[in-house]
Amino acid sequence: MVERNMRKEDLRIAAGLTTNMIANMGKGKNISMETLARICEALNCDILDVIELEQDEPKHD
Repeated sequence: MVERNMRKEDLRIAAGLTTNMIANMGKGKNISMETLARICEALNCDILDVIELEQDEPKHD
């Protein structure tokens, strides 16, 4: 979004997202693949440009 000089509200409108979807993304909550696809379409980018995968820390028993 920064590279495109967009605010969260601009993305919300362009991708047809709800304010709750934007809030959940800001909190690091899960979002659907459909939502990711809409974001990519609005930003004209690949899915790997908008996600970051983090590995869970190993659990010690």
